Amino acid sequence: MALVVFLKVNAIGSSCGGFLVQDYFVLTAAHCIGSPMTVTLGAHNLCAQEETQQVIPVDKALPHPDYNPLDNTSDIMLLKLENKAKKTKAVRPLKLPRPNARVRPGDVCSVAGWGKTSINTTEGSALLEEAELIIQEDQKCKRCFHHYTETTEICVGDSQKIKTPFKGDSGGPLVCDNKAYGVLSHVKYKKISLGVFTKVVHFLPWISKNMELL
Repeated sequence: MALVVFLKVNAIGSSCGGFLVQDYFVLTAAHCIGSPMTVTLGAHNLCAQEETQQVIPVDKALPHPDYNPLDNTSDIMLLKLENKAKKTKAVRPLKLPRPNARVRPGDVCSVAGWGKTSINTTEGSALLEEAELIIQEDQKCKRCFHHYTETTEICVGDSQKIKTPFKGDSGGPLVCDNKAYGVLSHVKYKKISLGVFTKVVHFLPWISKNMELL
């Protein structure tokens, strides 16, 4: 089971993905902000009452101060939960990469979530879906995304090269070598589906500092 959190924004009825980084903290995308919010950990089927599930309200939401909704820069947010997540086989933090770690074009990673599985559907999936992704050259995303910057973002492509969305929701983790290197920000569909992930390594100091302060 992928270690992905289902984030429900109750006020507007929308949802995102995310992932646990410490017992009280979840990382997701800043554009997922809303109030109130709850997270479901350890889920596979959202329509079933699974014994593995833990539903916890969000106590505080901290989007990055440099987040710009117009161009999706610094699209990352830290959530503090009201209650401590209980670690189980299905619920545990995802490891973060070291400060000097990086992914390179051609590396194979994965994303998971409950997002749309087809460009023709409007509803998300009730079942957790996983997709394999390949790290792309930064220039490829620069051609498609006007504000793309390699300093804070990672360019990825759908390994199947078909016109479908990524199977993970916004805010879900880009997992490479069992570590969360990115947070899904936005996608575009052409001959190959391209996606932009916020680069976790760049924001490690901000993440560490605010987990101590919140």
